[in-house]
Amino acid sequence: MFVAQNTPMSSKKIITDKSLKFFEKYLNNASPTGYEWEGQKIWMDYLKPYVDEFITDTYGTAVAVINPEAKYRVVIEGHSDEISWYVNYISDNGLLYVIRNGGSDHQIAPSKWVNIHTKNGIVKGVFGWPAIHTRRNGKEEPPKLDNICIDIGAKDKEEVEKMGVHVGCVITYPDEFHVLNKDKFVCRALDNRAGGFMIAEVARLLHENKVKLPYGLYITNSVQEEIGLRGAEMITQTIKPNVAIVTDVTHDTSTPMIDKKVQGDTQIGKGPVISYAPAVQQKLRERILETAEAKKIPFQRSASSRATGTDTDAFAYSNGGVASALISLPLRYMHTTVETVHKEDVENVIRLIYETLLTIKDGETFSYFED
Repeated sequence: MFVAQNTPMSSKKIITDKSLKFFEKYLNNASPTGYEWEGQKIWMDYLKPYVDEFITDTYGTAVAVINPEAKYRVVIEGHSDEISWYVNYISDNGLLYVIRNGGSDHQIAPSKWVNIHTKNGIVKGVFGWPAIHTRRNGKEEPPKLDNICIDIGAKDKEEVEKMGVHVGCVITYPDEFHVLNKDKFVCRALDNRAGGFMIAEVARLLHENKVKLPYGLYITNSVQEEIGLRGAEMITQTIKPNVAIVTDVTHDTSTPMIDKKVQGDTQIGKGPVISYAPAVQQKLRERILETAEAKKIPFQRSASSRATGTDTDAFAYSNGGVASALISLPLRYMHTTVETVHKEDVENVIRLIYETLLTIKDGETFSYFED
């Protein structure tokens, strides 16, 4: 069924200079929930040489397809959106108050620069905060959603509106990609444009290694995960897959103030995290584990008591039930502007998805009742 030059992935360089430049460009572009299309264009442009066609939907999910004629369909998926803010109220003295678009963290906001997206382009602003000298000792007010505000240098509400800023404008952080100590990638929105990058690299490697899959592969970059898995919920009805392998980020629990008894024990640099949860189909998960062991790919385990909180849930419970699994990338400082992952983990997630795809046969159901 396969015609492949299946060079062991461990002996090849996974992330190339070209792919790293794509990753940096993709991360630095703002793609807040509901406004993902510019990032999707960058992603599709990179994938164009490696796939047969694209599918897009009304809300902006992008799918790159290999072997679209095949009836049996396998999805590999990440999500493209990042957390952000909306302008919610403009005070008479020209300050902007905000609400969340996704899980934006109010505690990191003070003293951060922001980009306010308007029809006239970007308007710069800052989350201001009272000077330490003016705060009462022992009774300091912490940052909260109702007391953080953005200053764009306007004297009043009228000047704000003349600058093109209005209620509903979306706000992102401008923080860009850096490499920390040679092998740590740091940026906002690694949750989860790292996923979009990793599935794109799987497609590139399949093309470069001349792998002919016996099924259709749908490389899916969903929108609106950060507000309830909505993009995956929509696109799975279009694709109607038989199998879905989802990749997202998960917490590195080795950093301060995280209780491992509650959050589990997962760390950057120790490999992909394979999830146990009701939505994770056990036979598919075991296939992933067996692949990791056979190919000597390091991995970690995590458990979720109900939902995974990722697009895995949307795929698993769609279309009468889709065999779904989750491979996560451990990440430090989630939903901040300094999200941090290890280069080796990124490469090993790519390897694990790639090698698992090579084991899936046309028509495989992963049913418990086949034996």
